[in-house]
Order: sequence, then structure tokens, then C-alpha cells
Amino acid sequence: MNRPHMMIIAASLAAANLVFAAPAMAALDASNPFAKPSALPFHYPQFDKIGNEHYAPAYAEGMREQAAEIETIANNPKPATFDNTIVAMERSGQLLNRVGTVFGNLSGANTNDAMQALDRDLSPKLAAHSDAIRLNEKLYKRIKTLYDKRATLKLDAESAFLLERYHTDFVRAGARLAGPDKEKLKAYNAELAVLQTTFSQNVLKESNAAALVVDSRAELAGMTDAAIDAAAAAAKKRGMDGKFLIPVVNTTGQAPLSVLTNRAVRQRLLEASMGRGSHGGEFDNTAVVLKIAKLRAERAALLGYPNYAAYALEDQTARSTTAVNKLLAEFAKPAVANARREGAEIQQAIDADKGGFTLAAHDWAFYSDKVRAQRFNFDQAQLRPYFELNNVLTNGVFFAANKVYGLTFKERHDLPVYDPDVRVFDVIDANGKQLAIFMADYYARSNKRGGAWASAYVSQSKLMGTYPVIGNHLNIPKPPAGEPTLLTYDELRTMFHEFGHALHGMFSDVKYPRFSGTRVPRDFVEFPSQVNEMWAVWPEVLGNYAKHYQTGAPMPQELLDKVIASKKFNEGYRTTEYLAASILDQRWHQLGAAQIPTDVLAFEAAAMKDAGLDFAAVPTRYRSTYFSHVFSGGYSAGYYGYLWSEKLDADTVDWFKEHGGMTRKNGDHFRKMLLSRGGTLDAMVMYRKFRGRDARIEPLLERRGLTVN
Repeated sequence: MNRPHMMIIAASLAAANLVFAAPAMAALDASNPFAKPSALPFHYPQFDKIGNEHYAPAYAEGMREQAAEIETIANNPKPATFDNTIVAMERSGQLLNRVGTVFGNLSGANTNDAMQALDRDLSPKLAAHSDAIRLNEKLYKRIKTLYDKRATLKLDAESAFLLERYHTDFVRAGARLAGPDKEKLKAYNAELAVLQTTFSQNVLKESNAAALVVDSRAELAGMTDAAIDAAAAAAKKRGMDGKFLIPVVNTTGQAPLSVLTNRAVRQRLLEASMGRGSHGGEFDNTAVVLKIAKLRAERAALLGYPNYAAYALEDQTARSTTAVNKLLAEFAKPAVANARREGAEIQQAIDADKGGFTLAAHDWAFYSDKVRAQRFNFDQAQLRPYFELNNVLTNGVFFAANKVYGLTFKERHDLPVYDPDVRVFDVIDANGKQLAIFMADYYARSNKRGGAWASAYVSQSKLMGTYPVIGNHLNIPKPPAGEPTLLTYDELRTMFHEFGHALHGMFSDVKYPRFSGTRVPRDFVEFPSQVNEMWAVWPEVLGNYAKHYQTGAPMPQELLDKVIASKKFNEGYRTTEYLAASILDQRWHQLGAAQIPTDVLAFEAAAMKDAGLDFAAVPTRYRSTYFSHVFSGGYSAGYYGYLWSEKLDADTVDWFKEHGGMTRKNGDHFRKMLLSRGGTLDAMVMYRKFRGRDARIEPLLERRGLTVN
């Protein structure tokens, strides 16, 4: 299954859709690295000069500056024109954008106590700043004046769509509300901003606190010596010399579950994972979840919607809760049936081992690998020696981008980084000109949020004359010094997936910042990244990077054949855990304010039972209390989008195959018709222009081995 835990962080915590530009003012001390655009290539951030002390004053001046710019636009005595209103807004807030982009990204990738404290302080202030813009009556009047006569303005297609989007953005933000209701909306937004920040910080702190600690190497039997050594080093770093520590990652499932032979230790690890944020204590998120759900429902009602999901989905390609519920319900029954068949086969393996127990969730990964080994005569551990990180990156990810799009990559060591493990590459287009800068941040850290994501440190815009600086962020465990970084198959696919997001940002060729790169509907944004996963096992690509890290020998053809043959293996489990999380997201956000429960875990259980997904051996990919995508990220009421996007992805993979596969002609067409367009037109119109028709669901069903009744 594609990676539902991957997230695209908004390029700017501060500005959301207000990521625009204008000259900085002298009120900010000139020594502050945010006072003016970075002089580094492509305005690459000056990480070596940025300290915690620089953020707060830059934010304060950035908000003051943009507020003054907006007031000038709103109070312009001249009649509203596209240039003096819409374009002027696109140009506003350069300082706020600079500081917000860096702070927003590093808050996820490289945070610290001071940044977290500032984040808590800033959240309500930034919400108020955004409200002051979106709820400005004079400003909205100018936008509406232009919108009402848009047919006579003779705008080009991108400009016309920008005007439409601005009008929609302001209306959805509450611009039409009466004065008292605007004040109520501002209060909701401020409180939600604080709660979402609290949720996110609790998840990070709880993940560190929930790490599994054991007393002996024997308890970690099944893990490699290098992994056990890393666990010993992690424990020592936390002052537990002589013990062994296994950190907990963001998803419910934990990678060591597939290799740990000690069943009791497996159970402890999964319980530590599933209990996060729900067992009381300083980082408990149950009350936070309930408050967020209630406030979102109340906010949606104030804006005229029956629930938050109805509000959120109206602006996505799905459009309605009816469409999303139908999609998820169609997949739920066959997915669970498939998972139960897989569970029955696993139980047979347990019985054959004379295990004497019934399959539980903490057994699934361990025994499914045994079943895989029996059925296909290989296990995942056989793959890792062929998936060395640097080889995968240079001879896999970059190689595929060269073959499909003509890109080349040159590593550079002269630009500053925020962590020594971050690598930086110039990206050269097929015409020989530099297209972008790419940052690769692949290793896990205790101050880095879980999962994997891509983000823009600088976004492309012809209006602003800016070029992309794009980062990929993963959480691959760093091996001890001198040991190679050998990837799991899941980590391998994640690298290709996230680079698909990077390509979407790097290929952006739009005029306005509002449409740059991945600023598309949430249920469309995963589509290009999922398409890029296809190259991970494309024979020409796999043959170029799948080399044994010690001998350089290529992966044997018979092993490759087994990898491809097993692609649908365990698909029932993967689909079910993903659907469970997607449905949980919808159940929370389709509640009215008067329907919010009092018990988070009981609500979860009831939701799973009602959806037919109450199969204990397959827990939901995220439980509510650590479901950062929807309670602190941008996927609220939108987690279904991975499946929605995968329908387009599977259909697109078929298109590539139908047209000759890995060719520059195909890549150039995909780039021109879709990857370069950003959000400049309706997403499904864009897809039809690329494909020549709407996407069909059959390729997705075949991929997942499902038959939808």
C-alpha cells in the first residue's frame, strides 16, 4: 500500500495560503538573517546564521508588515483592479513568508524546547493575523467586486482561476459572516491553533517517552547485532547504560515486530505504541481530541455546514461526505474479508509452529513474514543487503528521474544545513540549466516528528522570480558509525514516494505563489508521489541500484521475481489498517457539535464495529490520540485522500505502460500536463487533460487484489 503516513507540511506555518512576498522593512534589525532574502543560491535558507532568538522578532515584524500592506490594499481609494488587489496580495508578506517557511519546516524536522515554546505562543497570534486578513470587510468587498465582473476582465486562465480561488478562500474563511459571528469565529480559530499545536507536541514527547526499554540482548532476539547495538546506544544516550531502547515511530505498527522472536516483548512494544496519548499523564491527548472535534464542529456550523467534514470536503476533488463514505464503504468489506483470509493463513503458521495461541495484533508482522517466506521462498531480510541508502538514492531515485525527465544531480557541500546528516544537491534540468535545490534529510532524530514528508523551503513563482528549494524528510534509523544504512522495502518505497512530491515542487512552472508546486487539493496531492513509486521496482531501475552493499553483485533475478510476485501479499492487512484510520477520521469529523462523545477509545471501538472493521488482529494505522495527520496536520477529514489519489495513480501507471513505459516522451507529457501546473486549474480537469479521460477504478482493484461488490 502507498504510504498513508506521509505528509506534505505546508511551506509556511505562518502564512498558510498567504505565502507571498514584498520588501522587508527596516524595523527588524539588519543582523537578523530573515531581515532580507538570503543571498545564497535560490534564496536557500541561511541555516548557519539562524538561531532561536531570530524567530520571534522576525515573526512580529513580518505580521506587522503584512498587516500594513493589507490595510493599504483594502483602503486604496482607487477602484479595485486585479493588479492593485489580487496581485498586490500575492506580493505581500515576504518577511513573514521567509521566517514562517523555515520555522514551520524545522518545527517538524529539527525542533527544540525554545522552538516548541515559541510555537505555542505563536499559534493563536498567527491565527488572529490570518483572520484579520480574511475577515477584512473592505478587502473582501474589493475581491467580490472583481469576482462579480470576472467575465469582463479579460484575464488569462491562471489569473482568472486565482481570482476565483481568492473569492472562495475568503468566503470559506467567514468573510460573509456578520460582525458578532466573525468574533466568535476568531475565538474558535485561536483556540484550535493552540490545541493543534499542543496535540502535535504531545505526540512527539509521548513517542519519546513511550520507547520500549528491555534489560538484555536476549530479549531482542531476531534483531540484527547492529540494530541491538543501536538500541544499547539509544538507551545509554538517555542515561540507561546497560539497557536497550527501541523508539516508537508514528504509526501503530512498529518495524521490529516483524523480527522480534520474544512474543512478550512484541506485545509490550505494540501496547506501548497503541497506548500513546491515552493512558493519562502529562502528554495525554484524549481531552485535546475531544476539544478539537467539538470546536471544529462548532466552527463548521457557524459557517453554515452540518459538520466539519462537509465543510472540508466541499473544497476537495471528492466534494462531499457522500462520495467519500461511498468509496470507503465499498473497500471496507472486501478488505476485511481479505485480511481475515490472511489471518487464517497466519494462524495455520502459528499452529504449525506449535505456538499454542491465537493470532493477536502483535503477532501479525512476525508470522506474516513467515508465511511470505513459505509461499514465495524469501523473506524481507533477504532484500536489505541490496538496498543501501546512498545507492538507492543515486542509482535508483535519481537514476529514474534522469531516465524519465532528463534530470541530473550534483551534490554540494558549501551550503549550510540544520543537521550534519542533511545532504544538498543541485538539480539540473535536461536543458543544462539549474532547476532546483534538493535537500535530503533521511535519518530519524528524537527532535524530529515521525513519518515522512516533503516540503518547500522556497517555492517557485514567476511573479516573484523564485526557484524551488525542496526537502524530503524520512525517519530511517541511523546505524552505528561505520555500518551501512540498509533499507527495508517499505523505506525504499517511501524514498521514491517522497521524491515524487519533490518533483511536483521542483517542476512547478506557475506565475502565482498561491498555485506553486503541491498547493493543490489535499485529496490530489498524493497522486504524483504515488505515481513515482512505480519506478522503485521497474526492472531497468531496480537492476541499476539493487546491488549487494558488500560484493556489488546484482540482486538475483529469482529474488527480484519473488519481490514482484509478492506485491499483493498482505494487501488485506494494509488496506484494512489504512481504511480503519480513514473511516475514524471521517467519523470524528462528521459529528455535529452536540454529538461529540466523552470517551475517545470507546468512540473508536464503536466506529470500527459499525464500519465492519473491528478485527482485533488488524488495528487502525493510527489511533485518535496520535493521529497527527488529522488532529494537528492538514489532513483533517482528508485522510481518505491517499486512496482517492491512488485511483488516479493506478490509472496513470497503466497509461505509462500503454505508452511504452520509462521514456522521456512519457515523462515530458506528465510533467507538462500535470506536474508543472501546480494548482492553476481544477485538479480533475487537469487529470483529464493529461489522461484524455476520467480515471478508472479497475487498475486500483487489480493492484490491491480486491473485488468491490
